[in-house]
Amino acid sequence: MYFKHKLMGFFFNICRIFPLKSNKITFITDKNKSFEDNFKYIIKELNKEESDYDYTFFKKDKISLLNFYNLATSKYIFLNDNFFPMAFMNFNRDVKIIQLWHAPGAFKKFGYSILKDESRKELLSEISRKTTYLIVTSHNIIDFYKNAFNINKNKILPLGIPKTDFYSKENLSEKNLNKIRINFEKEHPEIKNKKIILYAPTFRENEKYANIFNFFDVKKFNNQLGKDYALIVRLHPKIREVVSENSNIFKILKSNEVIDCTHYENEQELLLLSDILITDYSSIMIEFSFLKKPSIFFSFDLEDYETKERGFYYNYKKNVPGPIVYDSQELIDTIKSLNFDFDKIGSFANYQFDYFDDMSSKRILDYVLKN
Repeated sequence: MYFKHKLMGFFFNICRIFPLKSNKITFITDKNKSFEDNFKYIIKELNKEESDYDYTFFKKDKISLLNFYNLATSKYIFLNDNFFPMAFMNFNRDVKIIQLWHAPGAFKKFGYSILKDESRKELLSEISRKTTYLIVTSHNIIDFYKNAFNINKNKILPLGIPKTDFYSKENLSEKNLNKIRINFEKEHPEIKNKKIILYAPTFRENEKYANIFNFFDVKKFNNQLGKDYALIVRLHPKIREVVSENSNIFKILKSNEVIDCTHYENEQELLLLSDILITDYSSIMIEFSFLKKPSIFFSFDLEDYETKERGFYYNYKKNVPGPIVYDSQELIDTIKSLNFDFDKIGSFANYQFDYFDDMSSKRILDYVLKN
């Protein structure tokens, strides 16, 4: 069991013979380059300060001596996701391992909170024992992350998430927002003079509910709202793992009924571009609340998701920062009404974030490198 993880641990432990470099930082990445936004802003901050620190990347799926040498000689190691081979790696006690996590805030359960496999729970606990700091966005959610990682509460620091550094005054300026809109209109002239609605559903293990367009009636949506709104869609990158190629989803994505932005490079530009977000249980709602914009929660499978998939850390119906709808007509009527509670959106955002600035990377590096 866990042969590859143990093999990677073995190679790492061999490379421990090389001395630790006090100015070396390694970022652990995967072959898909997913969840790398946090690293981008940490690196940007390092370059801004013109520091003496050198950084390199450890590719999760690459077994090479150079890869393990870089990791074994780094005093600072940043992660954005779980990396189970760490459980079998014997780190120098001077090494600092910083888990940034890829999603802001806390809402749906994850990690140790939902694991049923005892051996994986043991691995995650061992990784958490070796983790120096776990960075979160708010002091309010520390207990949820304590449970999700089975980690000592004293290791959790509410310093913010680096990816929100994107929302600088410059990027939020009217000039930049116009620029993003103009560039998007060049690619998709059909959005001209229309407001934009982003539909970004979460990943579902259940194929029945993963076929979202069996529940979201796009034709009805466009017939009633198409004059004033353009619908852009961003699906979870793992959707093809549970949904077949000939499903309704991919037929609609290839049609002119929606604008497929699943592979649009900058998700945060889409959030700036969008007037309304339609989601369900995705953490994208937390980042959208950072912008104090309205969301609608199209939760056609709420009971199933809550009891058979993830579940939530707190009451879904009471806490989501927007109206909950269960079918397409209810969704359409809610958009027509534009009846959003912006006080509730603000309260939700204030619960999920301690900071609304572009300084998270600086706070993290100041604490980790200078503490």
